[in-house]
Amino acid sequence: MKALEYKKLKIDLFANTKDIRKYDKQTGNFYKSIVIMSKRADQIAAELKQEFQENSHLSATQDRSGEEVYENREQIELSKLYEQIPKPTQLAINEFENDQIYFKDSDE
Repeated sequence: MKALEYKKLKIDLFANTKDIRKYDKQTGNFYKSIVIMSKRADQIAAELKQEFQENSHLSATQDRSGEEVYENREQIELSKLYEQIPKPTQLAINEFENDQIYFKDSDE
């Protein structure tokens, strides 16, 4: 899924209390569900990082003190876009709650 698609999702960005009883229904174990969501969040973060790196074109120059100065407007706009996307953990929880994550139990 692309960053713009993630941005279009209606996900509550505030910390809310969750009913943990609904997270063990799919797997039979609350902790398995947490591991599944964690692994999916890692995948989403890697996808977003790769997409960001492909889209970014850094043009850094150095000033007299040796510090890098970024003057690329496209880079600034791209960074603002990625800051508005929900966190990978929030996206993974949303996918898990909506049965959008495929997982296979290694014990079976």
